[in-house]
Amino acid sequence: MPLFFLPVYVMSQINYKELSPDDFEQIIALGNHVHGDGYLDNANILNWYNKGLKNNINSGFVAYDGEKLVGFRITFAVGNWDIDKWSSPNKWQVPQGSVCYFKCNTVDENYRGYGIGSELLTRSITAAIKQGAKAGVSHLWKQSPGNSAVKYFTKCGGELVQSHPDKWREDALNGYDCILCGHDCHCEAAEMIIYFS
Repeated sequence: MPLFFLPVYVMSQINYKELSPDDFEQIIALGNHVHGDGYLDNANILNWYNKGLKNNINSGFVAYDGEKLVGFRITFAVGNWDIDKWSSPNKWQVPQGSVCYFKCNTVDENYRGYGIGSELLTRSITAAIKQGAKAGVSHLWKQSPGNSAVKYFTKCGGELVQSHPDKWREDALNGYDCILCGHDCHCEAAEMIIYFS
């Protein structure tokens, strides 16, 4: 099949659903492949999944092509995440208790550029609003190829709050194997926010 037909084929075959424990095995495999070994394991995916649940609403979503997981979005509900030294709530322009956290958006490299990440984000925003969020914050990986993570989030309405050098260094020193830096990660995060109204 010619390459220029692929987007239509891919988009017609993608099924989206709420994230569930049944997805964990494939999420761990895809997350570690894309972000580096040690990024996800059984303990933290369960923790992250639970942080996305509030008021019987799930803010996490997955995308499948048949039986194959090709993308996932993990979002922490308002009140279900800790604001740490890497966050700047004094710059958010909304009360910190009304902000969800976009933890992770991951799409298989063979399925990028077809709007899957944007669709996952849109679904998470819809759920987060129902959970009481007025905005969502994320830390985007500035060293992603071509700075694609920041470009994608900006295209979806994200605004830069602040940059944070060495955001993932502590994780790397504790076993995360950054795909660029190994266990001495010096990658920089762009703290960004999307306002929902």
